[in-house]
Amino acid sequence: MLELQRTIGKAVSISGVGLHTGTQCTMTFKPAPENYGIKFVRVDLGGRPEIPANVDYVIDISRGTTLGLGNAKVHTVEHVLASIVGLQIDNIIIEMDGIEPPVGDGSAMPYVEKLLEAGFVTQNAPKDYLFIDQTVLYHNEEEQVDIAALPLDGYRITVMVDYQNPALGSQHTGLFDLEKEFVSEFAPARTFCFLSEVETLAEKGLIKGGNFDNAVVIVDHPFDEDGLQKLQKKLSLPDTPKVGSTGILNDTSLRFKNEPARHKLLDMLGDLALIGVPIKAQVLAARPGHKANVEFAKKIRALYQQKKLVRKYQFVKKENVVFDANAIQRILPHRYPFLMVDKIIELELEKKVVGVKSVTINEPFFQGHFPGQPVMPGVLILEAMAQVGGILLLNAFFELENKLVYFMSINNAKFRKPVSPGDQLILEAEILSKKSKYYSIKGTAYVENNVVAEAEFMAAVVDKEEKLLNQNNK
Repeated sequence: MLELQRTIGKAVSISGVGLHTGTQCTMTFKPAPENYGIKFVRVDLGGRPEIPANVDYVIDISRGTTLGLGNAKVHTVEHVLASIVGLQIDNIIIEMDGIEPPVGDGSAMPYVEKLLEAGFVTQNAPKDYLFIDQTVLYHNEEEQVDIAALPLDGYRITVMVDYQNPALGSQHTGLFDLEKEFVSEFAPARTFCFLSEVETLAEKGLIKGGNFDNAVVIVDHPFDEDGLQKLQKKLSLPDTPKVGSTGILNDTSLRFKNEPARHKLLDMLGDLALIGVPIKAQVLAARPGHKANVEFAKKIRALYQQKKLVRKYQFVKKENVVFDANAIQRILPHRYPFLMVDKIIELELEKKVVGVKSVTINEPFFQGHFPGQPVMPGVLILEAMAQVGGILLLNAFFELENKLVYFMSINNAKFRKPVSPGDQLILEAEILSKKSKYYSIKGTAYVENNVVAEAEFMAAVVDKEEKLLNQNNK
C-alpha cells in the first residue's frame, strides 16, 4: 500500500444520467491539495456547497448511499467513491452540475477509466492510515448481516452473499491487493437486482435512469409476456425484455461468474471510504448492504476520531492507559488539590469512560475527615465521577481548549460503602442522553468491583467566551 498521499494530474469529466433520478449530470474530477480529502461540490447550486465524503453526512441509504449538507445532496455516491479509494487517491474535488453521478454501465469502470486518464500525482504528506488494532464487530440479527474488521498490516475485504434465493444462490469473493486486483477484477462488476425489485422500484418512481444495459437483473419469479410489456412501459425501454434461459433477464452475460458478490464488495469499498481515511484491516462481511456498511463505517470512524484525540493529548503511549495524569491536565482545568482522577483506562467516544483515582493517606481532606477515622467525603467521590464525566464530554469536541463543562444538577446520589486510604476508586461515566449542549450522565464508583457510590448528573458544555460574557453582563 502507498505511503504518501496522492491526487490526480489533471481535470477530467464524464456525463450521463443518474440511475435513480434519471437526471443529466456532468461530473468533473479535479486535483486537490494535501489533506483535502474527498469532497463533492454542487456547482449548479448557489454558493457551490461542498459535501465531504464522510459518514457524518449520510442522509439516506434506501437504494444507494446519499450524502447531504443543508439543501445540497448527492445521490448514489458509492461507485464513485469505490473508484477513488480503489485507485488509492486521497485528495480530489468532484464537481457536479446535477444531483446524481452518471450511472454509466452500472459499474465503477467508467469512473476508473477517467481517473486513469487523469493520471496520478504523488504528494509530500504521508497517508493518514487508521490501523485497526482491535476487532470491530457489527451484527444485525433481523437482516442476518455480520461485518468484522480484524488487525492486518494491509487492506483486504472478503464478502459473502446469500439471499436464500435459488436464482442467485450463495457467492463469495475477496480483494487482497488493491493495486493488482481492483481495476481488473472488481471495478467492472455491475450493479444487480432481482426482477421483483425492478417492479417495485419502478412503481415508486425510482430507477428512472435504469435500463438493462446498466444493471444485471436476476429473474426470481415467473413472468409472462404481458408483465414484461408492462415493465417495458414503466421503464420506457425501447424493446420488451425477455426472461431467457440463464436466469438473467435478456440472457445478459455475466462479466464474472460471481459478479453480484464482486459488486457487493465494490459497494462496500465505496461505503467504507466514508470513514474519511484509508484503513489497514481485514474486513469480513456476510450479506452486507448500504445500511450495514454505513453503520459499520460509523463505528470505524468513531474509533479513528478517538485514536486521533488520544494522540493529541497522550504524548507517550502506555499499556492499558488512554490518558495519564499529564494528559488529563491538558484536558481538564482542575489542579492540585482538586484534581480527582489519576488516569483514564477506557474510553468509548461520546458513550462511556472509565477512570482511576488512587486514594492515599496523603490526601489533604483526611486531616479533618475524620481525625483517627479517615473517610473520603462523599461529595468528593461525586466530584471525581463528575471530572471523569467531564473528560468524556470534552472529548466530544476537538477544540476543547475553548470549552468548559458546567454541572447543573445531581440526582439519585447514593453512597453504598465508605472509601478509605489505600482504596482504588474505579470511576465510570456513561452518557444517558444528549440534547443540544446539555447532557445527562450516569456516574458509578467502585472499589474492588463493589459499588461505593452512584449518581446522575446534568451538565452543559459551553464556550469559555460565552461564560466570560455572561459573567461580564451580571
